[in-house]
Amino acid sequence: MAEQALRRILRLPAVTDMVGLSRSSIYARIQAGTFPSPIKMGHSSGWIETEVQAWIERQIAATRESANN
Repeated sequence: MAEQALRRILRLPAVTDMVGLSRSSIYARIQAGTFPSPIKMGHSSGWIETEVQAWIERQIAATRESANN
């Protein structure tokens, strides 16, 4: 229950700032299945912050892993 209380929904400008990708790059990765999908909130969309953070962690791990090989 505590984990759910900490969840935040991020709008696209916050996501682009967080991951350093453009809007079109984010949506291309969503289509490719390599980036978290947004949730619908009426007429707008948002991303779950913990899902975006987990994606960032996977990118860091993949980069570190390939650098060590």
